[in-house]
Order: sequence, then C-alpha cells, then structure tokens
Amino acid sequence: MRTALALLVALGAGAAQAQSLPRLPREAFDVIPPSDRVTGQRGSIEVIQRGCRVGPTSWARRRIVDIAAQEWGAFGFQTFDLRPVETRRLPEGVVADTANPVLEAPRSARHNLRFGAWESERRMDQTIAGYWSATEDGPRIVERQNRQWREGDGDIMWVEPWSAAFVSWVMCEAGLGDMDQFRRDIAHWRYVDQAIEARDGQNADAAYMAYDVGEVALHPGDLLCNPRGGRTYRTLADRRQDQGTQAPLHCDIVVRVDIEARTAAVIGGNVVNGVSLTVLPLTDSEGGHLRPMGPDDRAGARVFFAHLSLQADPVEPLALDNSPTIRALSGL
Repeated sequence: MRTALALLVALGAGAAQAQSLPRLPREAFDVIPPSDRVTGQRGSIEVIQRGCRVGPTSWARRRIVDIAAQEWGAFGFQTFDLRPVETRRLPEGVVADTANPVLEAPRSARHNLRFGAWESERRMDQTIAGYWSATEDGPRIVERQNRQWREGDGDIMWVEPWSAAFVSWVMCEAGLGDMDQFRRDIAHWRYVDQAIEARDGQNADAAYMAYDVGEVALHPGDLLCNPRGGRTYRTLADRRQDQGTQAPLHCDIVVRVDIEARTAAVIGGNVVNGVSLTVLPLTDSEGGHLRPMGPDDRAGARVFFAHLSLQADPVEPLALDNSPTIRALSGL
C-alpha cells in the first residue's frame, strides 16, 4: 500500500514506536471522541451521551473512512497483511520436481505487521464503552461489564464482542444517526439484514444495499461481512434463509481499494483486541469486478458472503491516504 502503510514503516522512529496516535483536535477534524460519551472508571462507567449525527447518506462516505482511520491510529495502527508472499523460491533454472512438489515448489504465507502498540484494553475502557453507547442495548452491556469488573479481579477484559458496536459508533458519528438509515446494534446481523431488505425493495431509506461479493464495484466506505461461529454463509441467499434470526457475523469497513495492486484495506473493531487494519488480496469476479479472495482462490482465506454498498457517490479509491489522520502523520 503505497502511501498509508509505507508511510508508517518509514516513520519507524515516530509512529511505529508510539503507543498510539492521539485523536486530532475537533477544529482539525470534527469528531467527538467515543470516550467523551461516557464517564467513570472500571466498575462505574456510565453512558452520558447517546445521540448521533443525522445527515443525508450522500455525505457519509468520506467521514466513515476518516473516522475509522482515526480510531485505527488511536489503537496503534495494528495491521495484518493477508496477501500471499513466497517464503521460498526455486533457484534460477531449477524446475519443480512434479513427483515431489512439496519439497521444491515455492511456499506461500501470510505475514502480520504491527505498527505501534497499545498497552491493553484497560487503557481503552472508555473508548470501547463509547462505542457501545451508539447502540440501543449499549448501556445494558456497559453495566453488565461493570458488574464483571466489580465482582472479578479487575483485570477482566470486555466480555461481549464489540466489533458491531465499533461499526455502529462510526456510522453514528459519520451522520447515519437515523435508524432507518443504519440499524445500529450490538450485533452485525441487524444491519446486514437491513441492507438485504433494501436490496429486496423493502427499505428505501437504508444507507446500505447488500450484494454478493464481486457483484458490484468495491469502494471505500462500503462494508465486507463474513460469517463466524460455525456459520457457513457463502452468499446472500444463504443468509436470506435465516433472515431475522440471530447469527454470529463480523463486518469491516473498506477504507482503501488499490486497483493496480489488487488489494483492499479494511478496518474493523475487536480484531485481536483492537481496532485493526487488514490488507486483503483481491481477484476478478465473474462479473468483472474485483472481490476479496476466498477459500476457492487460496486455502485458509476468509469467506465474505456480503458486500454492503453505501448508497452514495464514490470517493477516490485510495481514500485512506487522504484521511486527516494519515495526512497529519505525514505532515501534510
């Protein structure tokens, strides 16, 4: 990734050594920090702000990318690169032995990059509680966590997975504060089903419309969703069979699509206990659009069964590079 990630590597003595990047002042980037939506410490955190910004869907795409990028920086720029790389190459002029390909064929592996660090979720208690505040059940989740802290040894991390809360808060702060636009919830399946309803003509106000991956072009501000917990969804048709019922899912926010390099960068919450960026390799779909590689393309690849497309004009594909956080990091 030419600018955003390469910049972090180049700034090793700065960004790569920092615990995290402080959020920008509001005069530079008008976002209310999630930690300002709550008060108190472990065992007594209380939600004090539940309101969300409300604006037209057409305005939301760039803010979604920029807000997600700022939270990535706040959590230390934790990054996972899932592009396959060769870890062993054949010597020049040597042809692989087809009778024993395991010994001589090049190997592929994934590599993880960690830029920066952060101490633990303890330091981010108020931030994660602030994400919960954007959901209807958030105050109940926060109070349940308070009880865990009060009754435990004080070192218990968040019991409830908070990835859907993170996405909900981003949408809340981006301007999709009307629940008819985005069904903010503690579970991803609620807003995934809303996007499927929009695709089926049942919800004209929804900000997102659901597609199978590769069915339409991928843009920053869109969402990519995968099943978890033993679910075997591979397409929207699979989810439609269970529509309206609870299902363990995970969705990430697309922040960068590099058509030349055939990669997409996505940011998600509760990924290795933080807000993390993942680089996904892309391949061609039958319809001609790029899509994330799946298990049929590469063993062990994640299954994305849904692409939620934001119903707004696209921004530039490399939108992450132009986010206020990355520009501040590069001194622009």
